[in-house]
Amino acid sequence: MLITAIIAAGGRGARLGGPIHKQLRIIGGRTLLERSVAPFDASERIGEIVLVLPPELLASPPDLIRRIRTPVRLVAGGARRQDSVAAGLAAVAPASEIVVIHDAARPFCTPDLIDRTIAAAVESGAATAALPAFDTVKEGRVAEGVAVVGATLPRESIYLVQTPQAFRVDLLRDAVERASGGAEATDETTLLERAGHPVRLVQGDVRNFKVTSADDLALAGRIAAAGPLETRVGLGYDLHRFVEGRPLVLGGVSIPGAHGLLGHSDADAVCHAVTDAVLGAAGAGDIGQRFPDDDERWRGAASIELLRDAAGAVPPPEVRGGNRLIGLVSQQPNKTTKVEALPAQVA
Repeated sequence: MLITAIIAAGGRGARLGGPIHKQLRIIGGRTLLERSVAPFDASERIGEIVLVLPPELLASPPDLIRRIRTPVRLVAGGARRQDSVAAGLAAVAPASEIVVIHDAARPFCTPDLIDRTIAAAVESGAATAALPAFDTVKEGRVAEGVAVVGATLPRESIYLVQTPQAFRVDLLRDAVERASGGAEATDETTLLERAGHPVRLVQGDVRNFKVTSADDLALAGRIAAAGPLETRVGLGYDLHRFVEGRPLVLGGVSIPGAHGLLGHSDADAVCHAVTDAVLGAAGAGDIGQRFPDDDERWRGAASIELLRDAAGAVPPPEVRGGNRLIGLVSQQPNKTTKVEALPAQVA
């Protein structure tokens, strides 16, 4: 089943203000647009991405476009959100069966939320992420030029709708065509409602908020600076045999003795294991792929430098190192000299 993601990034962010398009504002080293696209680009369920941009950005697209691995189409947005989504929908591949729409102003969507929304849409035809209202909800009115409470709404039936929103393509096309030239809709579920199609509610995520104001942008910056939204664990393992006539290097520390470890590089088993763990946690392959032992560039290489290279290849906003537990087992006696220096050197 082909599933298409439409990233709605066609506006300028007038409520936020400033000369820079809202979707190009940077938080934690990456733009809002990059953060909103990333979980869809990483998803195995998404077969193509349609990126709806302001017309002025199409002439010089953001650098992000070159880094998207999923097949991507660029489309010019319209005057209203629903016009932009309609333009994106027109660019969807004919074979696509499900379309997932996401606001570029929501930088903290998770793969789990995407998967759950898609699953609900596959079952029911239409679904949206949403949060139940926990605050007391009031309907306001204006009296003598002042905003006052008009009525209290039953919060048990109130939901705050987010994106992603997923739909069967035929249902969304029908709803969009019915709304063509009609009243404005703030999201696609409204179009489905007007067309008489039920929309399933999927439990959203409180972190998946929409950046609209300067306060929202500041909060997003603090969340991005706090670290990744998920914890990953990498496991590395390495084994070398002792031979005479080679230096023994462990964790970048030279250990005196007549025996060292056999290997293509300096055979630093500690650094090799940690390198594998770092790359594995980041989903960036393994040490054999990055530093193959049939490549002469790595003959005799200092493995602490290979570890430094691997760690530098992991995007800092994406992965931040935490604790490392290294177990060292040796069949040679008296190899504990200088072992206390290993943690500091590896760190």
